[in-house]
Amino acid sequence: MKRQTRNLAMTLAAALCLGVLTGTAGAADTVRSLRGVSVEAPEPATEAPHNRADSPPIARDYVQQPPLIPHKIDSYEISKNFNKCMDCHSWSRYQEFNATKVSLTHFKDREGGELSNISPRRYFCTQCHIPQSDAKPLVENTFKRADGLR
Repeated sequence: MKRQTRNLAMTLAAALCLGVLTGTAGAADTVRSLRGVSVEAPEPATEAPHNRADSPPIARDYVQQPPLIPHKIDSYEISKNFNKCMDCHSWSRYQEFNATKVSLTHFKDREGGELSNISPRRYFCTQCHIPQSDAKPLVENTFKRADGLR
């Protein structure tokens, strides 16, 4: 009796696996993405955005938006030992390079205390500031700039 039960269980398991495998192969032909494209179709090619060459800053779109970087930073080193941005944007050198100086907010610790150097949590500039780009919006939207910035 145990042998018959074991054989029946093995037969059912094999049939179930075979049905799942063949069912999956047939279903793959009908699977579509949310856009209605077959999942087998390659992604459409899109043109990569280009960082804008040195140019006037793009206006901010909302209050407290970090300013965009109006120049290329491809070869800039920003590591725990060195920050290339500070060559031009430090308080001691910004006038020499006609650059924007680092904001006072970058010299405060978590409790709001004043620091003599940039806070470690504000040291890696590209966490918040990004280079300006000529990228087109990924989707259409109706975003409008903040009233106070118009």
